[in-house]
Amino acid sequence: MDTDMNKQVCMGQIPGLGRPVSRVFFGTARAPISTDEPEAGELLDSVLSCGINAFDCARSYGKAEKALGKWMESRRCRDQVVLLSKCGDVRFRIVHVNRHVIKKQLQQSLEALRTDHIDIFLLHRYDPKTPLEEYIEALNEHQANGKIGVFGVSNWPYQAIEAANRYAASHGLSGFSVSSPNYGLARQMKDLWGGGCVTISGPENREARNWYSKNQMPVIAYSSLGRGFFSGRFRSFDYEGGRRVLDSFAQKGYLYEENMRRLQRAEQLADRYGISVSEVAMRYIFSSAMNVFAVVSSTSPERLRMNIRAAAAPLTAEDVQFLEEEP
Repeated sequence: MDTDMNKQVCMGQIPGLGRPVSRVFFGTARAPISTDEPEAGELLDSVLSCGINAFDCARSYGKAEKALGKWMESRRCRDQVVLLSKCGDVRFRIVHVNRHVIKKQLQQSLEALRTDHIDIFLLHRYDPKTPLEEYIEALNEHQANGKIGVFGVSNWPYQAIEAANRYAASHGLSGFSVSSPNYGLARQMKDLWGGGCVTISGPENREARNWYSKNQMPVIAYSSLGRGFFSGRFRSFDYEGGRRVLDSFAQKGYLYEENMRRLQRAEQLADRYGISVSEVAMRYIFSSAMNVFAVVSSTSPERLRMNIRAAAAPLTAEDVQFLEEEP
């Protein structure tokens, strides 16, 4: 492993986990990991060699769990990895998560990942039909038998997290330790996938960010670069370029005038500091008062190193204000 790079990696803590976690999580939702292609192992090698020790996965990410499991077994590196996976069904935009789904999908994940435990286990969506106490009790049961380390949620409103943790505290149980909403410089203007995606980006979600800042619950931000919106592969207000670069989900969620204005300001800061647009957007994420980790995905080792550098170099308050400036 590249020890010089390891010294540069910004690490954080997730309560209850008992080991350092890289501020950058590697996302496995895209090829070649999600399709378990032959080059998946080499890419995962490069991720770990950069010093990123945290991997974000889910039952719904194609063959990603299978690819990760094969890689960890062949490299004998399970003890070096902080493994995150998620459970929950979304069918016809209807969310379905309960005690039975948790038990079934947790076992499927353990088998695919070829491990006896998952370090961070998340509920991928919020199903309001399931009582909060059912979630908490089921997850405590799996935590007690050693199948999961800490647990949390993805795409949950913070009010539901708060209520669930009040129940846990009043019954002597573990509560949610971590949350994974969308967060980044790009405002998520529409739900990308349907079925209850939750964002805490933009001025309308300031109250949610204040809640996370106050209690310092770790935020594992997904789509932190807008699924390529801040890749630097097209310029601000080049809508045709955006449509060529971005997939249909990113176009639906991010390809709007307000985000083009944010991209333009990111370009200006990139020129001022001699860095890339992507690095400006990543530095923005780590400039928050929240306890932020960011999920990123790339096949380029240099981009991975850029993300690592950004985690250790937040922007100034003035730069953040400039990027968030409203017309």
